[in-house]
Amino acid sequence: MSKTLSAFMRPNVEQIANTKYAASPRFRGEDGKPLEWEIRCISADEYARIRSDCIRQVPVPGKKNQFAQRLDTYAFQARVCARCTVFPDLNNAELQNSWGVVKPEELLGAMLIGGEFDDYVTEVFQANGFKTENELVEEAKN
Repeated sequence: MSKTLSAFMRPNVEQIANTKYAASPRFRGEDGKPLEWEIRCISADEYARIRSDCIRQVPVPGKKNQFAQRLDTYAFQARVCARCTVFPDLNNAELQNSWGVVKPEELLGAMLIGGEFDDYVTEVFQANGFKTENELVEEAKN
């Protein structure tokens, strides 16, 4: 096997470390400092499955029996973020019960306020290799 091809073999690929992010100043540790949430990456396949699951068929106005596909953006973002969150454990039944929800993505939506949720989405997508708007603008300039 060539050396070039061996670089693509799973054992030779650099692993991506989880990142930490304080999603909200409202969740504090015993030391009084905001708790850091742990974020992991997901594969492109898992990302695509989540995206596909969040696509809905909606009727086309004025066109009988015609439908268009629409991505439920909030559901998509919430599911990706929930899947990428290592800590806190959003699958923990006790934690879900304390917030009155039954799904990890619902728990995320209940725990965070609007701006915190949007910032967390940005952080999770950046951890998964997506570029920020500023980075895209800089690339376009060059």
